[in-house]
Amino acid sequence: MERKRMKSESQSENAILLTKIKEFTRSLLVNLINGNSPIILIDRFRNHCTLPDSNCFCGSDLPFGKEVLTLCKETHVHRLDVMLRVLLIVQKLLQENKHSSKRDIYYMHPSVFLDQSVVDRAINDICVLMQCSRHNLNVVSAGNGLVMGWIRFVEGKKIFDCISSPNTSHPIPVYVEDIKDIISVAHYILVVEKESVFQRLANDQFCNANCCIVISGRGYPDIPTRRFLRLLVDSLHIPAYCLVDCDPYGFDILTTYRFGSMQMAYDTKHLRVPEIHWLGAFPSDSERYFVPKQCLLPLTAEDKRKIEAMLHRCYLQREVPQWRLELKMMLQKGVKFEIEALSVHTLSFLTESYIPSKIHCKVKI
Repeated sequence: MERKRMKSESQSENAILLTKIKEFTRSLLVNLINGNSPIILIDRFRNHCTLPDSNCFCGSDLPFGKEVLTLCKETHVHRLDVMLRVLLIVQKLLQENKHSSKRDIYYMHPSVFLDQSVVDRAINDICVLMQCSRHNLNVVSAGNGLVMGWIRFVEGKKIFDCISSPNTSHPIPVYVEDIKDIISVAHYILVVEKESVFQRLANDQFCNANCCIVISGRGYPDIPTRRFLRLLVDSLHIPAYCLVDCDPYGFDILTTYRFGSMQMAYDTKHLRVPEIHWLGAFPSDSERYFVPKQCLLPLTAEDKRKIEAMLHRCYLQREVPQWRLELKMMLQKGVKFEIEALSVHTLSFLTESYIPSKIHCKVKI
């Protein structure tokens, strides 16, 4: 019954989208037939700005402006050509109930699209125009995330039984909307930036000693990983913690989980996890845990520029001022270090001491 209900809902969403696509293309044709240049208004969203007073609508459902596309501009002509070609592909995917990756779409017209980023922008524009998420277009990511721990769920006809072997990694499903029957006895969710740390936890049997779920996006998280984390937090109502390198890129990955990304700002409400806490590694941890000087790397000029830019993001000042203080400390210290630097004490220091003690003593921000 549940499967039939989900299938019915999906078919209904497809029908609504196909109607919107038909109406959009028809309006373009009517304008062209009447000798008018079509004008397309695309709402623009952002997940942060640099307004000092923090009086903004970043991260909300409200657009901060509109972009006007018209055939009167040569650069817009190619952009509209790409958008219509991608829209035709999406229409066929919806009609045939098939899925495709962004890369597959690019290779359908490489001489026209020229670059993958051109296709990515067209897909984002279509999502905004159709007021939907990317997965609603049947355009999916290849999938890069990993999960292990005390959880069991079903995706389509496949059962992900992590509970039977909690320290064995499983790929995070691409079709997150098809996940159902989630069962878990976990006390919290731990998100780790890197696969190397994820494997360290698996090798140390971390989930045997700690009743939790561990997720890794293996760097900057893809959409399925972010949607999966959002789903778990909504379904299980347990705390979520994030462990990243103490460097500007680790911090940027942390903010991607909590506040979303600028590229996908139009869909922020489905991708961000405002409940997530920063567990480490903090710049202040280098002294607290006696990280040797040889493990501390000097910030590069690029690192410093990135930190200075992030310090101006409105959400840091408005929602997580403590995060901003730690980021400012990183710039002042002029050094960075990887999570693995904590293993200088013992190989299992991270899993046996650092993470458990931080969670037990609630040393998070």
